[in-house]
Amino acid sequence: MSKNLTYFASDVHLGLQVADPAGREARFVSFLRSIPASETEALYLLGDIWDFWYEYRDVVPKGYVRVFGALTDLMDAGVKVYFFPGNHDIWAYGYFEELGMKILEQPYVTEIGGKVFCLGHGDGLGPVDRGYRILRGIFHNRFLQTCFSALHPWFAFRLGNGWSRRSRLGKRDRYVFKGEDEPLYKFCASFNDGRTTKGLPPVDIFLFGHYHCPVDLPVGPSRLLLLEDWISRSDWLVFNAATGAIDRQVVGRDGPVW
Repeated sequence: MSKNLTYFASDVHLGLQVADPAGREARFVSFLRSIPASETEALYLLGDIWDFWYEYRDVVPKGYVRVFGALTDLMDAGVKVYFFPGNHDIWAYGYFEELGMKILEQPYVTEIGGKVFCLGHGDGLGPVDRGYRILRGIFHNRFLQTCFSALHPWFAFRLGNGWSRRSRLGKRDRYVFKGEDEPLYKFCASFNDGRTTKGLPPVDIFLFGHYHCPVDLPVGPSRLLLLEDWISRSDWLVFNAATGAIDRQVVGRDGPVW
């Protein structure tokens, strides 16, 4: 049987202590278990799968056993699993690769089924404001990461999880994507211009997460797709190389963020 399917998921925020964290994890495991391994080439996890993930040299966050079990079962069955660090799970230093996943950096361009995809989490792309760039630079700074590693895990995880939860509680309204005014939209348009200058074909599909809202917009000859988060419902995309179609699958209902 041909492996024509490729799956994409983002912003599950496993471990976030709002709404129904256990139910959210169960939904994600159910999604992973539903992927037909015999028909699937790859699964791309586009960041913020974990709400706070930090690896020490000899310590990783506890829990998520069923998630890792479902992922390793997929990989054992021949499905490639790729992971993009998001702004909540930046600090993955080798454990995921030990499990068999491959860590990728955005923006990542690849051809899938004859179409050119540009993939990533989506944070920090385009002309974002200076404050966010500074914060992102702090989170990615190796020296500061080493300093954070000096904290005892008991304190470090409470600090990280507490910060993340307060941030999410301050964003209860759904984000409204501003179309052509968005930094990410401008990034996509500029990225295609750069490819044209180099004699490369334009991207067919730009696909990201981060914004926590479903988006499907044209960007010149391309299509910009954003995945929603899993806090109130489950949202993923599946691309069929045999037909060239990319479909959004949603489990849940419309309503409040949680």
